[in-house]
Amino acid sequence: MFLQIYKTFSAAAIELFNACLLLIVYHVCLINYLCNSNLYLSMGKVAINIATGSLQTEETIVGIDLGTTNSLIAIVRQDSRQPIALRETDGLTLVPSIVHFDKEGNITVGSAARELLVQEPERTIYSVKRLMGKSYKDVSSHADFFAYKVIDDNTDTLVKIQVGEKFYSPIELSSFILKELKHRAEHILKMPISKAVITVPAYFNDAQRQATRDAGRLAGLDVLRIVNEPTAASLAYGLGLKANEEKTIAVYDLGGGTFDISVLKITNGIFEVLSTNGDTYLGGDDMDRALAAHWQLQMNISDDELKQNKSLTQQLRVTAEEAKKHLSNNDIFEADINGRKVSITKPEFNKLVQPLVDRTITSCKNALRDAGLKKEQIDAIVMVGGSTRVPLVKESIRDFFGKELFDQLNPDEVVALGAAVQADILAGNNTEMLLLDVTPLSLGIETMGGLMDVLIPRNSKIPNKAGRQYTTQKDGQSGMRISVYQGERDLVQDNRKLAEFSLAGIPGMPAGLPKVEVSFLIDADGILKVSAKELRSGIQQSIEVKPQYGLTDEEVEKMLLDSLTHAKDDMQTRALVEAITEAEQMLDVTEKFLAKHREELAEEEVNTTLGSMQMLREAIYIKDKDRVQHATEALNDVSRPYAERVMDAALKDAMKGKKVI
Repeated sequence: MFLQIYKTFSAAAIELFNACLLLIVYHVCLINYLCNSNLYLSMGKVAINIATGSLQTEETIVGIDLGTTNSLIAIVRQDSRQPIALRETDGLTLVPSIVHFDKEGNITVGSAARELLVQEPERTIYSVKRLMGKSYKDVSSHADFFAYKVIDDNTDTLVKIQVGEKFYSPIELSSFILKELKHRAEHILKMPISKAVITVPAYFNDAQRQATRDAGRLAGLDVLRIVNEPTAASLAYGLGLKANEEKTIAVYDLGGGTFDISVLKITNGIFEVLSTNGDTYLGGDDMDRALAAHWQLQMNISDDELKQNKSLTQQLRVTAEEAKKHLSNNDIFEADINGRKVSITKPEFNKLVQPLVDRTITSCKNALRDAGLKKEQIDAIVMVGGSTRVPLVKESIRDFFGKELFDQLNPDEVVALGAAVQADILAGNNTEMLLLDVTPLSLGIETMGGLMDVLIPRNSKIPNKAGRQYTTQKDGQSGMRISVYQGERDLVQDNRKLAEFSLAGIPGMPAGLPKVEVSFLIDADGILKVSAKELRSGIQQSIEVKPQYGLTDEEVEKMLLDSLTHAKDDMQTRALVEAITEAEQMLDVTEKFLAKHREELAEEEVNTTLGSMQMLREAIYIKDKDRVQHATEALNDVSRPYAERVMDAALKDAMKGKKVI
């Protein structure tokens, strides 16, 4: 029929028809391209799903569990109102939190990256969550756990990871994982995803929460809320949904790299966190590490050999992880590492990890003490995290609380499911629940003598606001430095410094007369805002507290824009300035050291150092960030041996004739 009608047309009509047909084919191809590329059209505030042709009246907000070992994304189904983890066609929900960089700089995330852990250990990044918001000083005692290169720059700035000639922050690496999750959701749902709720361990401090938020925004996500993982787990189990129901529950969350225990009170749909405790450096990774160390001793492998052979390090770690999973359902594990047989029985494994499990029990006791409760007053214990599959963990927690455990849901998925429930609440689809949370650590400022003056104590409800008045120490003092700290110790030197700013322009008055009110405001994400105001003059200053290694709004926006355009130079400006500043400090210190101790160095050492310094100056001159960082690291490596030697000699001279009591 179609051909018959076509033949009756005139030549001009046929030409016009061909043009229209070509246009239709073009649009069909365009639509297929857009669908396969997960691109969408928008008209004003109405989005069109090209795959289905339907209008999207509501944007889906996703829940994301950004985990140490695995990550996943979930939503609440609009038809059943039940949370579900999004599955690809292979049926899997988990995306391994692993990022691989090939020599051309191409990035692979997930299962494909995991397959390269042993073959290319220095280019395959895992457990990056353990580095979030951390400096090298924070992780130096565990640096041997990582097969890739974690840069030691001897500062309190955010730790960096070197892959080839490139340097990455944990924020950037986490953003790659979040981008993969975003892409997966858009592929499965056939709609744009731009808003998310992301979970973090309850014991994450402000620096780590801000780093997580920055990673989400860098991945192109509007992070509506940062939610504690234990709180999300309780939402997933639907505890407290029944009318007039009151429960006090404990959520035990043991993941790959972090552990926390939270005590929650649920009353008529209101979730209130009474206390939280835990350890951001305790999890399944440490079980793997303990077993790998056990086999290392058995096989008589030295630490130096492992440092030189990163592939062997990864084989030990990966095999240990495999053994841990195998022993959950079997009594013995046997494998081959580099042609040598290794084995472990379940009792031997339990003995190795018992100290780690005991540490979690100590945290449970502390959480109960902080909540003012006895373990008999806990109505339910919710188990979360893949590491709770270890039989010893379940047995120990069951024995400690004396109750059966809530472990019916997949422990790998339960946090993401809860995040989806919270996302549904924020979307306005669920008005029956209210979520109250607490701050995990005390917040305060530095006062005279380096003391920590706490304004918001640990386990205070959030959102929260607190204020206190201070005054000047000297006559005519025109400014006041406000240093913000987080922690539980009396001296600020034992706590973590979050930020610092100055209140300038205070009118000259005798000491003690000015009245400066310092106010703390914690928002629903646990992010702190600080303001200071001199009440007599009205002079004021405020700041949103971010660690010195966090990203500002402008920097995140610039990096997002650069990811959509080719203007990469602009996005690297801040990193280049930081690298050059660090390099110039290194040059200054080295020059002064050579001037003072040149006679104590070999001529070869001096010449090598001068050569490295020249390479660093050249890198600074051409303003290549990665080259500057690489040259700085090279100069550090060259100077460290003789600097330590000179220091040791100086100490010996100083101690001559002295007695150590």
